[in-house]
Amino acid sequence: MKAFVFLRVASILTFIHSVLHTVGGVFGKPATEVAAGVAAYMRTPFPILGVTRSYSDFYMGMGVGVTIFLTMDAFLLWILAAMAKKDAARVRPLVFVFALGYLAFAFNSYEFFFAAPVITELLIVACLVAAIVAAKPLDSVKPMSEAAPLKTSQS
Repeated sequence: MKAFVFLRVASILTFIHSVLHTVGGVFGKPATEVAAGVAAYMRTPFPILGVTRSYSDFYMGMGVGVTIFLTMDAFLLWILAAMAKKDAARVRPLVFVFALGYLAFAFNSYEFFFAAPVITELLIVACLVAAIVAAKPLDSVKPMSEAAPLKTSQS
């Protein structure tokens, strides 16, 4: 397969990851038996850097922030896929950075979360690595001796 196909799949997986992160992670509810304890702890306000916030504020803000970055990544990967149609080898360094980032993201998710995001992030890494491997440089320009002769009005 061509590099741009792997990048499009990575883009779609990243967008799905963004949506599921938002639905389950940001706006999901804890189990009822722990909800009361979590709510009391999370809503306790404290002053920090001249403002008063709670852990719930930080949780919501970071959760929405991750959603924003995942969505932005999905669009950037889609754009890189379009660029890879013309010259896949030129996007390799950018795709490599994304692959390293999503690998680190997967390790973070493994350490602090659960299997679903880890699996999604590793699938994204696999698509990105496949795109790097599949990326071929532009065909070199044919020498003039191999090029088709120009047609003129006299020929």
